[in-house]
Amino acid sequence: MGKSIRAAYGEALVRCGTENGNIVVLDADVSSSTQSCLFAKAYPQRFFNMGIAEANMTAVAAGLAAAGKIPFVNTFAVFLTSIGLAPARLFGSYSQLPIKLAGAYGGLSDAFDGPSHHALEDIAVMRTLPGFEVYVPCDAVQTEWVTRHAAASPKATYLRLSRDVFPEVYQEGESFESGKGRVVREGTDATVVACGLMVGNALKAAELLAQEGIYLRVVDMFCIKPIDRDLILRCAKETRAIVSAEEHSVAGGLGGAVAEVLAQEGAGVPMGFVGMQDCHAESAPYAELQKKYRLDAPAIAQAVREALSR
Repeated sequence: MGKSIRAAYGEALVRCGTENGNIVVLDADVSSSTQSCLFAKAYPQRFFNMGIAEANMTAVAAGLAAAGKIPFVNTFAVFLTSIGLAPARLFGSYSQLPIKLAGAYGGLSDAFDGPSHHALEDIAVMRTLPGFEVYVPCDAVQTEWVTRHAAASPKATYLRLSRDVFPEVYQEGESFESGKGRVVREGTDATVVACGLMVGNALKAAELLAQEGIYLRVVDMFCIKPIDRDLILRCAKETRAIVSAEEHSVAGGLGGAVAEVLAQEGAGVPMGFVGMQDCHAESAPYAELQKKYRLDAPAIAQAVREALSR
């Protein structure tokens, strides 16, 4: 296990700021949680604590972007994509200003603060905004890449980040490509398309299924938008079922995006959806929440079995 996603992001933000003096950082008074405090310490004149005023913070970021700056906007994902949504839609989407929204504590990772702080609809919300790119990194190495990519991209960007340490999937120095998923484990029977925490859980599920003679392909779809249509269709052709796995509502998120591709292309393959089933979640240790709401490896393995049986 490596460093937490939030720590990897905070450190990457500092490195990007060192390389580009136009990068500025805004935070809604939670910089120790988002780890934007590292940037504040390194570059205090380019850091702005906007207070608990997410909509105003996002609008200010738009003004900075219009003036040629590269603003990273930081707070909990649930508030950034709800209270901060109106200016994100108006300025990032409609006006095409390259604001970078970094949603911390995505999914259930703010485990002890209860339903009000869980972000279970943010992917669905942000991928509907024209012009926005949406990324969900699965480990610290990938977090470094998506942060750097966001800093260099001329597009509005949403990064869904986590509080926690995720299993290491990639080696230092690996590079990625926007709009291209990554096969992290080959298999011939079924495919799990996952993002974020669920990539590690899917890899564990593959080990469980291998003991039964079921060989699972695992795809890391870290770029939700633009999504890798070619890879999804290839998996539908080469394996007998597809299961989406996300720490998010099953409505409108990664699973919805995958299903849209399959439906649009007429790729008839059984599909299963692992995610939050139209419900909120309570406070508990992170691992216990994953188990209760069937987001863990055994739940993914069972979804694969069910999809293959159809």
